[in-house]
Parts: sequence; C-alpha cells; structure tokens
Amino acid sequence: MQNNMQNKDNSIELHTAPLKWNEFFFTNCPVVSAGNIDVGLGWAAADFRAAGIDYGYLRSRPENDMYPHFIHNLDNMIRHGALYPPVNAHADYRRTRLLGATMLYEGGAMAVRAEDALWRMEDLRGKKIGLSKSLNPIRSDWWRIQEHAGIENMLKINGMTMDDIEIVEFPYEDIDGYYDPDMKPIYDPADQWIEGGKHSDSEKLRSLEDALLNGEVDAVYTQSKNLQHIQEDTGKIKMIEDLSRHPDWTLQVESTPNIITCSDVMAEEHPELVVMYMKNMIKAGRWANKYKQAAAVILDGRTFYRDADDTYEGIKHVDMVPNLSPKNLACIKIGKDFMLSHGYIKNDFDVNEWAAPEFLEQAMKELIEEEWKIEKEAKFPQPGL
Repeated sequence: MQNNMQNKDNSIELHTAPLKWNEFFFTNCPVVSAGNIDVGLGWAAADFRAAGIDYGYLRSRPENDMYPHFIHNLDNMIRHGALYPPVNAHADYRRTRLLGATMLYEGGAMAVRAEDALWRMEDLRGKKIGLSKSLNPIRSDWWRIQEHAGIENMLKINGMTMDDIEIVEFPYEDIDGYYDPDMKPIYDPADQWIEGGKHSDSEKLRSLEDALLNGEVDAVYTQSKNLQHIQEDTGKIKMIEDLSRHPDWTLQVESTPNIITCSDVMAEEHPELVVMYMKNMIKAGRWANKYKQAAAVILDGRTFYRDADDTYEGIKHVDMVPNLSPKNLACIKIGKDFMLSHGYIKNDFDVNEWAAPEFLEQAMKELIEEEWKIEKEAKFPQPGL
C-alpha cells in the first residue's frame, strides 16, 4: 500500500518514502492527546531508537507528503488525531485498525457578531450560516463535517432544522502545502500546524471568521473550547449556543474522540511496533493525568487553546490514557453514521469490528509486568548487587 496510491481523480500525485520496517513514522493532529504529550516528553522516540528503529514525524522525511495524515497510505505509520479523517480512510481508502480513543466533551458553539441583536438559536431563523467547503479531492473535509454536524445538532435541540436557515458555502482551494520537495525536515508536528504564529488567522483554522465579521453571514460554527475564547477576546464575537453546556453527551461528537489508528499491514506483520507505541501512549497518558498543569503547558504549544491556563481548564477532567470504552466506541459510531448519512463517506463499516483492543491490552500487560519486575528488584535485590 506504500507509495503512489491511486487517488480519486488522478489529479494529485502522492509521495511516500519506500517501506522499511526499521523506520517508524507518527503523525499527530493539533489536539488533546497522549500522542502530543509524548512528543513533548520524548518517551516513544527513546524506546524505538533503543530498539534500532528510526522514529520520526511524518514530515521529517522530504519524500513524504502530508496525505498519509488523511488517507493513511504509509504502512509504517501510526496516526493520532481527530476522528473524521481516519473514518474516511478506513471507509473509502484502505483498511486500518482502531487502537485507542480520547473523548473531549466540548461540543461546539454558534458564533455571531457581538453587536447584533441575536441571543438564541431561534433568532437565526431565516438567517445566513456559513459552511466551509474544501476543494481538495483527496483529503477528508473534516472542517466542513464538524461544522455541518454542529449546526444540525444546535438547530435540532432548539426545535429547528436546516430548512429554517440559509446555508452559505465558502469553497477554498486547500491544495497547497501538502507536498514540497524542497521543504526543510519537520521533526515536531507543532512546527507545521502552528506555522506563522500560534493563533494565526489561517484559512483552515478560522476559515469563516472574516465572512462573519464582514457581514456575508449572520453566524458561523466554531470549536467550543479551542477557538471560542480567542474569538471572544476580540470583543467582536459572542456565542449564543454551546453544545458543551448540554447534558446529552451524544451531541458532542465534534471530530472527537481523538483516535489512534495504524494500517492493517502494520497490525498483522509487525504487531510489536504497535504495542511499543501504545505502551508509550499509556505512560504519557498516565503522566498527563497525574500532572495536569504540566501537561497543559506541553499541550499549549500543540493545540489551539488560548494559553496554558485555558488548556488546563479544557483537559482537567479528561482521561488522557487512550481507551476503547463502550462510550468512546458509541461516540465514534455517531461520527461515522453522520458522515455516511450525509455523503462524506461512501462505504459503511462496523465500528466494533474496526476496534482492535488486543494491542492496548497487550501494552498494558507488558507495562504491568515491567513495573512489577522493577518493584520486585527494588524490594528483593539480587545478592552482590
């Protein structure tokens, strides 16, 4: 599956490094995850390199473009990040394994101009709401999907439907930046995701904010905890609905849970690499749970929260150890079903069959055995030691 995967319209050439199992790539979204904590701690890198495996970020090799982050066409790579791209990859591109998940109950918010006489969703009846549209023929349009789902949920709980508002689409090219043969190696994904400034007004991250402020639309969806405070700090934007304030957790699938996936080839041919990675996700997650404020400092440079204090507020109740709990799997199914019902994926699949808990279980078993061995040797040292 490595190299030159056939894409949807043959208009974009894909680039990946030749498959070598003494190389291991990772890729992280700018989200709350044990993966982003681990990059800050360096634990997985140390373990892989001790095992003689060259461990690095996807873009640390100029042969790799950015598309494996979306369609998983690198067999020797694990992806840790937002939900919709890996659902799209597994449904329509290639088989993968679901290894773990981290849920954040952030929902999403509806942003309007602060000066407007709009205070509730009912006030948007007949008004214009923006919806972005990527023109990239390959990658999942994750930004549009979460906008679409969030808008539908907010209308639904306020007794409205999409027929009660006017959707205004904002297409954008979304082609540049996925491949540059002359790029300098990027060793930390944070250097790429936050290029140009931590909260730069990039088209991908805040694509509809300008359209709202210049009056093209009356409201836009925004990520609740990630961008809401930053937008409100301008004094020009306010939120009139926030899904995170509702008790119904099924409303809060917003490209979350953040999930971990690997290729079926890696899972079948090199399960030891998967287990090694998952051990470090468990360790990083445990560390983050124990030291939440320190974890917030690490994540502040790898997510789009306002600052470290805001990051702490966003993660203080989050279990940072990835798991495949029934509730997390139910959330993943909600996201997958929305994508299928609205045409964002072509093929259906069973989320429970996608899940591969055996890797998480083996990783936990090995960690327990290693911890017990260390504790045993500390209590009962061998003679002469």
